[in-house]
Amino acid sequence: MSIPVAELQKPNPSNIVELFQLELNTTMHGISQTYYFHNGTNTNENSNLIFDNIEYTRMPIEAEGFEYNGKQTPRPTLRISNILGTITTILLTLPQGLEGAKVTRLRTLQRYIDNTNFTGGQILLENGSNILLENGSAIDMESGINPFGTPDPTATFDQQIFFIDRKSSENRAEVVFELAASSDVHGVRLPKRQVLPDDFPGIGTFF
Repeated sequence: MSIPVAELQKPNPSNIVELFQLELNTTMHGISQTYYFHNGTNTNENSNLIFDNIEYTRMPIEAEGFEYNGKQTPRPTLRISNILGTITTILLTLPQGLEGAKVTRLRTLQRYIDNTNFTGGQILLENGSNILLENGSAIDMESGINPFGTPDPTATFDQQIFFIDRKSSENRAEVVFELAASSDVHGVRLPKRQVLPDDFPGIGTFF
């Protein structure tokens, strides 16, 4: 299911959690493998995040340009931290680079992430302050329970799927990729199938 409208209309809706899946395929990259990243925080700050029983590695990622403007297909930019050399390490194993790799952007709310993200301790409001009892003491949450809601892997915004078109830049601090829709990826020519007279004999010759 999608995110309920009523949830988004609340005065203080749950935090948005942004997730990314980077999928390599055997044909283009010589290997079939998917990497999972997230650029958010949960109650375990600076940790990985579990959603739908999949672990997403915490990685500083800046994504922009995903919105449609009604005129042309978006060409988003994905800026990924490379301080630990993670992306460079991946690139070194791929002679053809990451061009053509599938990038899926998932967004959900903190109230829907897995219970295993929460290890117990004091419950914090999503602005970082403690939830307090009337006597002023902080409430302790039970380990393994999402205190913000009920986990639901189907509760997401619409998935956004693009493909890496090219690497714009790479240095020790970050790697920047330009994304494109499947029909706009460099080197892909449309239509992929020629329309020939044998297919449509009554129409004539196509060039």
